Amino acid sequence: MPAKTNLIMTNDIHVTAREIDFVTRFERNWQHLRDILGIMRPIKKQPGAVLKSKYAEGTLQSGKVGEGEEIPYSKFVVKEKDYAEMTIEKYAKAVSIEAIKDHGYENAVQMTDDEFLFQLQTDVTGRFYDYLKTGTLTSTETTFQMALAMAKGRVENKFKQMHRNVTGVVGFVNILDVYEYLGAAEITIQNQFGFQYMKDFMGFNTIFLLSDSEIPRGTVIATPVENIVLYYVDPNESDFARAGLVYTVSGETNLIGFHTQGNYHTAVSEAFAIMGLTLFAEYIDAIAVITIDETPTLGTLTVNSVAGTESGDTKITVNPAKENAGNVYKYKVATDAVTVGYGQNLRNWSTWDGKADITATTGQKITVVECDGTYKALNAGSASVTAKS
Repeated sequence: MPAKTNLIMTNDIHVTAREIDFVTRFERNWQHLRDILGIMRPIKKQPGAVLKSKYAEGTLQSGKVGEGEEIPYSKFVVKEKDYAEMTIEKYAKAVSIEAIKDHGYENAVQMTDDEFLFQLQTDVTGRFYDYLKTGTLTSTETTFQMALAMAKGRVENKFKQMHRNVTGVVGFVNILDVYEYLGAAEITIQNQFGFQYMKDFMGFNTIFLLSDSEIPRGTVIATPVENIVLYYVDPNESDFARAGLVYTVSGETNLIGFHTQGNYHTAVSEAFAIMGLTLFAEYIDAIAVITIDETPTLGTLTVNSVAGTESGDTKITVNPAKENAGNVYKYKVATDAVTVGYGQNLRNWSTWDGKADITATTGQKITVVECDGTYKALNAGSASVTAKS
């Protein structure tokens, strides 16, 4: 007598177990990464939702207000820029019956499933690392240690300016830079689920050790953990099932759907995965990208002086424009041009907004310096003053 209709066969149980194992391992890896980063619960998005990177800008008005005078408002705004649209991404792989015969099930199917999972995971993290490289808190330091320190300090300072709390900072560095810096020192590197990282190193909650393809040597990237968000599209949406596309998922947050089947037309074992997963840093101006240059040189500014609007004032123009919106101009007027060295701290020099006239005397020398957010000199130039008589 033939088997009854809809009887669950041994092969059905094996296939379902394979699907459950795949999605469970994938979600376990991402849960582990979330634990390392300190990310809270992932945020569910609908397909087509547009992710926007944000940055804050504004000018603090002078607080020197006379008695009874009206206090000017300081205007600060948060601007947005489209980053990516949430989409469902589709992947597939197939293993032939000949490969299973020649190499056995474990090698032909299970090991390729492992590599399939790893590549899917790497695709998401790779896009995240590329996005981090576009962070706008940029500067150059002369040592790896200083680059780490300044990366952490700059993102913490940025979040303070935004009146947001920082519970921890995550760093991303090239693994060869770490070993070169530490030399033969004993360090504890954790390696789990494809991620290499160090905990509680030089004030960072976590520092990820990445390859040359993920982050170039001589670069340190950092951002607060509060700035990192994981967005996802649920692959188990009812509309997909109504269309006849049913995928195995796992957990409360369905980050990936997986389905396997045998294709008798081609005698191959097929595997299909769909996911809509984006690891994202919300504020692009709270990502520090620090470059290490052991022999940096001071850049050159072309400074021009013409008569200003009021008597005794000069109008200054500088070329090229600032390298970074977070950089500041400092200046000094003296009998002779002032010599400045790269990285010199010019906090006590006068600040110039790049527009206002400056009071000076014709024939004096004005030295203008572009500094980073910590007042370290990056580029400088001088000119003879021409003031309105």
